[in-house]
Amino acid sequence: MSLFAELMSTVFARRLPAAAAAEDDRPTEALVAALLGEGGEVSGVALAQRILDRYARAGDAERLAFFRHLAEDLSLSPDAVRAALSDFEAGQNRRSYAAFMEAAEPKRQEAIRRLNQPPGATRDLVQMRADLLRLGRKEDALQALDLDFRHLFRSWFNRGFLVLRPISWESPAHILEKIIAYEAVHDINGWEDLRRRLRPDDRRCFAFFHPAMPDEPLIFVEVALTRGVPGSVQSLLAESREGIAAREADSAVFYSISNCQTGLAGISFGNSLIKQVAADLSAELPGLKTFVTLSPIPGLCRWAEAQGIPVPDAPERLRALAARYLTGAKRSDGAPLDPVARFHLGNGALVHQVHAGADTSPKGLHQSAGAMVNYLYDLSAVSRNHEAYAKGHAVAASAEIQALAEEGAS
Repeated sequence: MSLFAELMSTVFARRLPAAAAAEDDRPTEALVAALLGEGGEVSGVALAQRILDRYARAGDAERLAFFRHLAEDLSLSPDAVRAALSDFEAGQNRRSYAAFMEAAEPKRQEAIRRLNQPPGATRDLVQMRADLLRLGRKEDALQALDLDFRHLFRSWFNRGFLVLRPISWESPAHILEKIIAYEAVHDINGWEDLRRRLRPDDRRCFAFFHPAMPDEPLIFVEVALTRGVPGSVQSLLAESREGIAAREADSAVFYSISNCQTGLAGISFGNSLIKQVAADLSAELPGLKTFVTLSPIPGLCRWAEAQGIPVPDAPERLRALAARYLTGAKRSDGAPLDPVARFHLGNGALVHQVHAGADTSPKGLHQSAGAMVNYLYDLSAVSRNHEAYAKGHAVAASAEIQALAEEGAS
């Protein structure tokens, strides 16, 4: 009977909103208030769907008004928080703690939770946050509202809920189309280019999916299986390259990592993705001994210009400048200036090698004069490197990189 009830609930959840939407002309604020006060599961799902449908039809002005309602009218009550905290301090027990938890959580968090009830609502809310990030940049209250979305999404998209799936040339076409569209590092120029990245035996691609969004990759990584550590993305992606059998490879090269959902910005998946893929590949191919990236250095030229340093044409001098930048250029909080460096170093990787002439695309030349970097994932040292970075933003680097950095500083 429980299975039957669940099935019937799903049927009503899908049908009731569409039938009732035309009959309910209450303002959105009234619908949200009704949603927060609704006790019945089916009617609550119907209300949530009406709000989501209305939001989907709205223009930016209406969406901004909706966000302001959540941010301003459903925020915390400082008086309620103070009273609950005072009661909690007077006697810490189940009742006082529950009252404080309720007072300390803004009603908009519960509104977002209840909006997530209809089928497909998680995807709608991810898109809603993408709109919030776009529309709310200049309003403090909307920036605070975003923290509520982020807090909930970190729970909903916890690693334990994510599913790692290989992407191959045989994957469904609608998934492959999204891989082409979401590639953010090295553009995929059509189906033939995608085939070269997926079909050969020495190529792999993996993506994280969420059960609530089974047709939407959250993040994916493209991997080249090679002999030795490559120093050029052109050689990895060349049409005329000679492939090898996967079992002959000794290195796995993560050459492109792309986040797919703007609405999940700030929700980190990359750390888990790389480590899981490395573990799976190790189990599949015991001959793999080295796990590295071939990564862009997006801030190099911008930093050099700000420092008044001419970007050199000579390969060795460019490598020295890149090593200096990656190990020494810092933000005010002490973290590396380069965003890709922050990501990989925070994951426990090590700055391994830098290469000149590694990305001669217009984007690569503009960002880093064509330089790229290998970050090494030594699975025996990842935890140690991560802890050192977390405690003091220590930059783990090979002896070669350290020597180059000293040369670049002289």
